[in-house]
Formats: sequence, C-alpha cells, structure tokens
Amino acid sequence: MAGIVHSIEELVGHTPLMELDRFERQQQCGAHLLAKLEFFNPTGSVKDRAALSMIQAAEASGHLAPGGTIVEQTSGNTGIGLAAFAAARGYKMEIFLERGASLERRLILQAYGARLLDYKDATGERPESERTHPWQEPEREAALVEIAAYCQRTGAYFNNQVTNPANPEAHYRTTGPEIWQDAGGKVDVLVCMAGTGGTGSGTARYLRSQNPQLHVVLVQPHPDSRITPAHPHAQIIDGVLPAYGVPKSDLSDYLNPDWIDEYIDIRTEEAYETAHEVLRAEGLFLGTSAAAALRAAVQVGRRPEYIGKNIAVIIPDNGMKYLSTPMYHNV
Repeated sequence: MAGIVHSIEELVGHTPLMELDRFERQQQCGAHLLAKLEFFNPTGSVKDRAALSMIQAAEASGHLAPGGTIVEQTSGNTGIGLAAFAAARGYKMEIFLERGASLERRLILQAYGARLLDYKDATGERPESERTHPWQEPEREAALVEIAAYCQRTGAYFNNQVTNPANPEAHYRTTGPEIWQDAGGKVDVLVCMAGTGGTGSGTARYLRSQNPQLHVVLVQPHPDSRITPAHPHAQIIDGVLPAYGVPKSDLSDYLNPDWIDEYIDIRTEEAYETAHEVLRAEGLFLGTSAAAALRAAVQVGRRPEYIGKNIAVIIPDNGMKYLSTPMYHNV
C-alpha cells in the first residue's frame, strides 16, 4: 500500500532543513542558520547514513557474509546505526567503545544486542573484573591495528569507519544533495563537526561541486575540552576530535585540509550554553556536538560578509543520549 515502509532502512535520510529564525534574532546573527536535523534518522543520528552505506558496500564486495560479525571502534552513534541495521539483517555486532561515550549510548548498543569490548579483548589479554573505565585504548593508529588483527583471528568483518570510503560517499550521495535542494540551491557556508571527517568531507564535496565558492568550517574541541595530561578530567564533546594542530597519525583518512577552509575551537561549556539557548528559543533538544556546531555557526554568521547568506549546519543528533551527562543537569 502507498505510504507504507517495510524496513527501517527506508527511513534513512530526507531529514528536515530548518531555519532557526528565533535563535538568529536572539543571537544577533545576520546570516540565515539552516539546521540539517539529522536526529530524524531512524536511530537518531547522522551516522545512520554512513552505517547503512558501509554495510551495503561490504555485502556487495563479499566482505560481509550472511550471519557474520561486524566490528567497529566508535564513540557511539556509528555503532548504534550499525547495530540497528545488523539486527535487521541478521548480523552480530561487536563494539570497541571510545572514551567519553554516554551511558545512554552504552545502553542502546546493548539493547540492540551489540557486545561491548575492551581494548584488551583485541590484544588477547582479559580485562580486570572491575575497571574505572571499560575502554583503555592506546593511540588511534595502534588501536586500529590491534582491532584489525582481532578481526583476522576471529573471522569478523572490521567496518573501520575512519578508512571506509562508503562513509563519505553516503553524504556525497544523500546529505549534500538534500541540503542543496532544500536550500533552493543557495548554500554559502557549511559548518560541521570533526569526527571521522566522513560527514563533512562527503557533504562538502557535493556542495562545492554546486558552489565552488563554498566556505567550509570544521568545528573541533578547544584544547581545554580534550583529555590530555594537562586536562585529564576534561568534559569532552562526545564523538568529536581535534583535526588541526595534531599529529597526522591521529587523523582519519578524511580529516585532511583539502576540503576545509577554517577551523573553530569550541569549549564543552560553550556547547552546553548554546544547547540551553536553542532549546528555549526553538524547542530543539540538541546533543553536545550539535550545539558546538551551532555555536560556531553563530560566530561565522555575525561577520559582516555573511549578512543575508545561508549557513548550513549539520546537526548530528539530539539530546536524548546525553541526559546522564552534565549537559542537561540543573537546566
């Protein structure tokens, strides 16, 4: 029957593009802030697009056989998307969960039947019965090598979103064209977060093919909001990594400077403040990374050269997975 869908996969994409009129006025922002509301995807984040694309590509290439096991290292949203589609397609799911993932993300992954693994599971060492944190990872590159070796030993398929070309390709095929069409072919600036770089690089590649003058802003956590020896207990922005001024070995294949025009640092506390402001102005309940992206977009939108221009902002998810974090405490 017309209008009936038969799989959650049919619900991926075609998310709304919303201009934040009240928030613009409140922030004295002269540009048009166009929020791409990716939490309308079936598991609530932009990562559903890449997750589905990567599974389909693995099936087509023969790397993923029926009943197989998918392994991923993730801060949560990519793993949740993969776990949902894995459940629907009959695959097992194993997740090496990065530091800082909220309680809600862990519970959602487990509800989907995903097995949460510790780094020591990859190296063959058994984890202690009690740990202060379930993920004690080394440097990113070393962790990926160990996880790949684990998959070879166990016969699992390592999805590896940081090098998987189906990740940015999903956004080149869907996210970019949707924004361009809904904005009436007028997008002057793209603001997105620094995660794997898949969302930003794929979306930017499409939009720049339509508008070569597109200005791309990548938002990263301020040094004060990164876990470092100087800030060992920093409250981080979930799923967001620095992309500028860090060793090249720390970057994914898609976080290269070729498609990025500007980097903006945002503190976690600033993201919290913006999340509260847009909640009261627009009724939008945003996640930390979404609020950080919006904070940066306001900074750009206040510049004289962008008065009246269209700034597209990727809103990766909403606040439902952050209720256990300080973000919405004492609001």
